[in-house]
Amino acid sequence: MMSESSEFTSLQPGQTLRVAVDEGFAVRVVAGSVQVVSPPSWFGETVFTVKSTVHAEEVHVVERGGWIEIVALSAARVQGLPRPAPVSYVNSTRVGRLVQLLTGGLAWKN
Repeated sequence: MMSESSEFTSLQPGQTLRVAVDEGFAVRVVAGSVQVVSPPSWFGETVFTVKSTVHAEEVHVVERGGWIEIVALSAARVQGLPRPAPVSYVNSTRVGRLVQLLTGGLAWKN
C-alpha cells in the first residue's frame, strides 16, 4: 500500500503492515479491525506513539506524515486513501491575492 494509491490490502490476525504516508492520508477499514500506530513523536526526551483502533467501515486520517503501522486485530481488509489535492480559487483582487498567499492558496471567489 503506497500513499499514492488506493489499493486494497488483506491482513491476517496479528499481521503488521508498515507504510510511509503523507499528512492527511486516510486508512479505510473495509472488513475486520485494525490498530493504526502513528509515526513516533518526541515529548521532551521521551518517544511516544498514538494507537487508534479502527473497525469495519471506519476511516482513520493520519495527522502527521511518516511511517505508520497497521496491525490486524482480526482478519482485515484495508484501503489506503491519499490526501486529496487542495482546492484553490483564483482571485484577481489585491486583497484576494493576499489572502491566498497567507492561507496557502485557498481564497473564496467573489
